[in-house]
Amino acid sequence: MEKVTLQITGMTCAACSARIEKVVRKLEGVEEAHVNLTMERATVAFDPAKLATGDLIARVEKLGFGAQTIEEGKPKLNQDAAWKRQVALFWMSAVLTLPFLLVMLEMVGIPAAPDVLMNPYIQWALATPIQFLAGWGFYVGAYKSLRNKSANMDVLVALGTSSAYLYSVWMILRGGNHVYFETSAVIITLIQLGKIFEHLAKSRTSEAISKLLHLQAKTARVLREGREVDVAIEEVRVGDVVLVRPGEKIPVDGTVLDGSSNVEESMLTGESIPVTKQPGDAVYGATLNGNGALSFRVERIGSETVLAQIIRVVEDAQGSKAPIQRLADVISGVFVPIVVGLALVTFLVWYFLLNGTMDDALSMALMNATAVLVIACPCALGLATPTSIMVGTGKGAEQGVLFKGGEHLETLQKSSVILLDKTGTITTGRPSVTDIILASSTTQEAKREASHLLRLAAIAEKRSEHPLASAIVAAGEAEADLPDPEAFEALTGRGVRARVEGRDLLIGTRRLMQEEGISTTNVYQELEIEMERLEQEGKTVMIVAVDSVPAGLIAVADTIKESSRQAIVELQKLGLRVIMVTGDNSRTAAAIARLVGVDEVLAEVLPEAKADAVKRYQTEGRVVAMVGDGINDAPALATADIGIAVGTGADVALEAADVTLIGGDLQGVVRAIRLSRATIRNIRQGLFWALAYNVIGIPIAAAGLLLPWVAGAAMAFSSVSVVLNALRLKRIKLD
Repeated sequence: MEKVTLQITGMTCAACSARIEKVVRKLEGVEEAHVNLTMERATVAFDPAKLATGDLIARVEKLGFGAQTIEEGKPKLNQDAAWKRQVALFWMSAVLTLPFLLVMLEMVGIPAAPDVLMNPYIQWALATPIQFLAGWGFYVGAYKSLRNKSANMDVLVALGTSSAYLYSVWMILRGGNHVYFETSAVIITLIQLGKIFEHLAKSRTSEAISKLLHLQAKTARVLREGREVDVAIEEVRVGDVVLVRPGEKIPVDGTVLDGSSNVEESMLTGESIPVTKQPGDAVYGATLNGNGALSFRVERIGSETVLAQIIRVVEDAQGSKAPIQRLADVISGVFVPIVVGLALVTFLVWYFLLNGTMDDALSMALMNATAVLVIACPCALGLATPTSIMVGTGKGAEQGVLFKGGEHLETLQKSSVILLDKTGTITTGRPSVTDIILASSTTQEAKREASHLLRLAAIAEKRSEHPLASAIVAAGEAEADLPDPEAFEALTGRGVRARVEGRDLLIGTRRLMQEEGISTTNVYQELEIEMERLEQEGKTVMIVAVDSVPAGLIAVADTIKESSRQAIVELQKLGLRVIMVTGDNSRTAAAIARLVGVDEVLAEVLPEAKADAVKRYQTEGRVVAMVGDGINDAPALATADIGIAVGTGADVALEAADVTLIGGDLQGVVRAIRLSRATIRNIRQGLFWALAYNVIGIPIAAAGLLLPWVAGAAMAFSSVSVVLNALRLKRIKLD
């Protein structure tokens, strides 16, 4: 399957986006299609063997809308000209509508309009440019919509304003003075004003993306042929050496070669405390260098940088749909035809209620039907979900929380159980050797033999990727250079088998020793007492056997992250059952659990069995969130209802989870849940008020208690109010 994102122009309401989505989904080869009204985008997954991007564009254009692919790295469609034209038409319309406001005051008994403005021919002259210049877009949109056997907001506005305008023209031609030009003129002007406010408010919903785009440096100082050269960011290549002075922005991703400095990474991680960078450390583009000078080798450029990946994730999330939007889509698809029917019924009831004999009966029926048409626009309904998702995912990006889609934003707030991996999630994931216990030795020999045992173990673990192995290797390398083992085998969840300097080594858990028959020896039984003591202290103990004989123990401790305890307390306050899952033995796991205060511990769980642990809680009818490092915990992250990957910025491209926490801090999980709940609450508010507005407004308009121009103002305000409600998410506190 191939995925393409199209910029769509010409959509005016939710009925438009629903129509495009419905038609595109019916095309052969299309697997999925989402149309986002707020972002004016369509994201389509299709089979390139059955369909081409050009076919998609042609089908959308046949519906009467503009479509163009959005190419990565290139600016989006420039709509400045259309925006300027819309503003110019509004001002023209506003100037011509101003006299009608005086006429309306005159009509309610407030003398304000000169006699010339009460002349129906003058009003006709003022209303005509408004109707057919400012309002021309409604006619075009209505024609395209009806031509494709659908109906949108343009149909309602065109019908309503045309009815008032043409009735007034008919009255003039008959020699009457009872005209309603002010109704059509004021409605068109107010709707245009509402669209301008809506556009301005919607542009604020995508501020997060704009901020991220503006973070990137424009130039970089590169070493070329021994000289420092300032080049455009597009000219930087992988392998280049870049120099960064104090206070400058780091242009691209790389690894520090020389220098030391504190780097402000809050723009990516949301963490305000600067991070110390030394040779060997990773640096990321768009972060701010502190008071030291750095030189680094470029590792990633362009679309591969962490910043580019974050932007891509946020854009995908903002263009996606949450399941809660299905209701709005269903209603929007049938709403306009129903409203037209209600308007027709309103007209007939009023016309015949007043006997249908007088001009007053016709005008009253027409005005009430027009009010029904104008007030019942589904715009607010279509904007409620996408605007909240845009603001919510943008807010998350600013805090180092990346949602991969709107559906994950919705699922997370339903979570009742959260499983936390221990290593790298609750703890730092950077353990160190704390104790070496020998099976037998004299006091004089102990130090030398302990050093020799550590060396053998470090050589054996050299090829292992496990964090505990890294701690042993680091401790061994601190004393001497280490050769490679002669043979090596990783025993998943149990330890390693290796041949070192002609000797067979086994390093691992009790289970491994039991499988190899080593646990029955007397020496092993003596070591068991020491193992229990160390494990009670929260340390992970590995047994080392040399040539099938227990040689000693190596204890490793992984420090708990400073924020873990507080984050777990806050998760519990949010009503979640917090469970720690780890491959460590029960004693070590229990010691860590006591320190951080989790509700339950699952110990000695192999990586592949973590997914089974997730399934166990799912069978109880619970919505399960799994938090892990995104690599070893991949099966569990994929199995959970919502997978949350905790890692550094460099891991973003590798994560297959639904939510990624760039900062690697458990407080990010708390932020993600709070943001998820706030966003869905905001969406529900928007949908409620959009539906309530129509449910209440249509009967009032049909009852003749709402003037058409007031209905137009209310309709415009409803859309703006929904967007403004979504913007409140920008101010919520997540910590």
